[in-house]
Amino acid sequence: MSMEGYLTFALTKGRLADKTLKLLEHAGISCTEMEDKDTRKLIFVNEEQKVRFFLAKGPDVPTYVEYGVADIGVTGKDTILEEGRRCFEVLDLGFGKCRMCVCGPESARELLEHHEMIRVASKYPNIARDYFYNRKGQTVDIIKLNGSVELGPIVGLSDVIVDIVETGSTLKENGLMVLEEVCPLSARMIVNQVSMRMENERIRRLISQLAEALEKE
Repeated sequence: MSMEGYLTFALTKGRLADKTLKLLEHAGISCTEMEDKDTRKLIFVNEEQKVRFFLAKGPDVPTYVEYGVADIGVTGKDTILEEGRRCFEVLDLGFGKCRMCVCGPESARELLEHHEMIRVASKYPNIARDYFYNRKGQTVDIIKLNGSVELGPIVGLSDVIVDIVETGSTLKENGLMVLEEVCPLSARMIVNQVSMRMENERIRRLISQLAEALEKE
């Protein structure tokens, strides 16, 4: 577990971390060390409040939380679903909103409606597999891609894609559209299972403070 007496936060690098820190400030938790953008430090500590922070790539945050390196983590719902780590999801932070969708050309709509055997390209194979196999009962061939998944249907690698959609403008520019919605997404707070028991009162108080801060925004 983290240092005795301290609550350790693992935050997703970038916009999610910035927004999370602002929200924590509204709840009375701050870390001035993190305001120095030129620092090379990896761990930031507020000794007075007994909290510490570190930044990580989104997919690593649930891993740090599951193994107790961090008591609390903040990352996207897409990451939580894809990684499937054992931790408690305790709060929807409401920012970073978007959708996980099945997208493709209009011609693919019929293939989805008739549960045809199709090829699905995605950066999120676990989410895609759960959606098609468990929720739709449709057998598909899932192809893992790391780059621009929109290429899949365009070059004939796949019939559809499963990907995050914010505005849909990239889809439209490439002749694709949202065909089905898998689930809504946003930033979520997760907690280590042991920490939830050991630091129950402190963590619950923090969750309550953050929920109040969100209501005021």
